[in-house]
Amino acid sequence: MSNYRIIYPNDLGGISVVIPAPGVSQEQILSTIPAGKPYRIVSVDDIPTDRTFREAWEYNFEEEIPSVETELPAENSGE
Repeated sequence: MSNYRIIYPNDLGGISVVIPAPGVSQEQILSTIPAGKPYRIVSVDDIPTDRTFREAWEYNFEEEIPSVETELPAENSGE
């Protein structure tokens, strides 16, 4: 399994995570990202392991931020 992931914003307001298949080059994977979408290649360690609130993941594609963050709605934050 690869130690990196490619992320990009999807049309639903979330983040799509591409997990490279064995034997597929990075160039081949990048060609599947929709034209004009910003993307980042991140370490697998930068992707949250808890997928419960995956739809709340955020990433600032305009800045180099080292990891994907989860922004929980107030009613789910435990406050």
